[in-house]
Amino acid sequence: MLKFLNIRDFVIVDSLELDFSSGFTALTGETGAGKSILIDALSLALGERGDAGMVRNGCERAEIGAGFDISGLPTLQAWLREQALEGDAGECQLRRVLDSGGRSRGFINGRNATLQQMREAGEHLLDIHGQHAHQSLLRPDAQRELLDGYGSLMGDAGEVAQQYREWQAICRRRAQLEQNAEAVAAERELLRFQRNELKTLNFAPAEWNELQAEHARLSHAASLLETAQFGVEILSEADASCLAQLNMLAAKVRAGIKFDAALRDTLALLESAQNELQETVYALRHYQQKLDADPARLREQEQRIAAVVDAARKYRVTPEQLPSALQRITARLGELGGETDLAALAQQEAAAQAAYLAAAKKFSAARKQAAEKLSREITAAMQALAMQGGSFAVALAPLPEGNQHGLENIEFQIATNPDAPLRALTKIASGGELSRIGLAIQVAVSRLASVPTLIFDEVDSGIGGGVAEIVGQLLKRLGQRHQVLCVTHLPQVAAMADTQWQVSKSLRDGATLCAIRALGKAERVEEIARMLGGVKITETTRKHAAEMLGVAA
Repeated sequence: MLKFLNIRDFVIVDSLELDFSSGFTALTGETGAGKSILIDALSLALGERGDAGMVRNGCERAEIGAGFDISGLPTLQAWLREQALEGDAGECQLRRVLDSGGRSRGFINGRNATLQQMREAGEHLLDIHGQHAHQSLLRPDAQRELLDGYGSLMGDAGEVAQQYREWQAICRRRAQLEQNAEAVAAERELLRFQRNELKTLNFAPAEWNELQAEHARLSHAASLLETAQFGVEILSEADASCLAQLNMLAAKVRAGIKFDAALRDTLALLESAQNELQETVYALRHYQQKLDADPARLREQEQRIAAVVDAARKYRVTPEQLPSALQRITARLGELGGETDLAALAQQEAAAQAAYLAAAKKFSAARKQAAEKLSREITAAMQALAMQGGSFAVALAPLPEGNQHGLENIEFQIATNPDAPLRALTKIASGGELSRIGLAIQVAVSRLASVPTLIFDEVDSGIGGGVAEIVGQLLKRLGQRHQVLCVTHLPQVAAMADTQWQVSKSLRDGATLCAIRALGKAERVEEIARMLGGVKITETTRKHAAEMLGVAA
């Protein structure tokens, strides 16, 4: 539950530190005193968007801090651990800072948090019912979501929606395949031809360099043989060959060593050169024997190169990219599928439809039970809210084909008196009736709420007299199961509260400021009397106020 709320420089609040208790707390005050500021501050702390106008005039920033007891919320505790946002055991603190430039920062348990994370945490902590919430009851989608939420069917609703989307996706694929069957068949035939052509070519990127190198060697074989022969001749076979000349020089140097030993180093160099040149001759002769001037092989290589170049030109790629082109063609063929895919797709479609209908029928049965229960509960509440003899029903209008929301349309219907037929809520309810029915529905749904704190912001608008007392009783009973805060202008509702806070507005140093304080027993009598009697409060009004508080207690 909500334990404390600290507000600083927010709208017309300079500084507030509020501690909360369990049960039903009413916030009251003069019209325009700023009773809803507390709700706005809490909303900001729980991740709602803010703007620079929320910062008090003349201040640099606004700060909102809220602390919650989460010892009874294991799901939230697990979520905080997953997000690395855990704090002290059993506690969760949210803080929001909004500067005058419109920039904001959020913190959960002292760690930086995104607005999305703050909103997700807030979903576990409290629900806020606004004063115009009953207007949403006129929207079909709101009626559907309310029924599913009341029946704890949101998981089933998500499953049915997913089944429907999968079914429709297969339907669209099958229809597209049927519409484009001729074009697809032609494209498939072309792709098959191209795939076979490239497979027959059987070309690999590594082959290209080898192919070019071998072709170059074969096409210049005669010239290469001539070069090798010239080298052998000039080195060893000619009359004045290099080796012959070196041999004669080596013999003379060897003879000269007898007279000068210094020539030994020169002889060593000459003998090394002789060896190197002899090795070169052996290498050239080996190269001559190995080199094959094969015209037939050359023609083969030329034909292979021409085939690869033609294929590359045809598919508008480089030779090295031909295998990638084959992969693309094969992948596209896989996307198009075979001729039997249409029949297989039709079978998949029938199976997906059957799965959807099975889930949707189960969902409809659960919806029917929830609709009957909600109808009984709201009808009973109407009797207490000055709509005696009236009735409420959740109508389920069948949709044979169904949609993502199931096999029926949801419509809230009411009859305002015993002999009137049920008609759509949008066509029959007056503003006051709609407000009362909206409150009854909100209270009914809130009883099932998993969050510990429920806030009602003037949801009793348009209600008065004995009906207001019934509303107070409803909220008081709700406060036995949840922490309930209600902004109200009705003394009958405020009198039923376990705790009452007064919101006031005053002028201080030329600035309008809002204050909130808890009221003692005597102060509550004065505040209830003010709400009953207006400007002038008489002893009779005070007695009436004291009596109302006594009855409520």
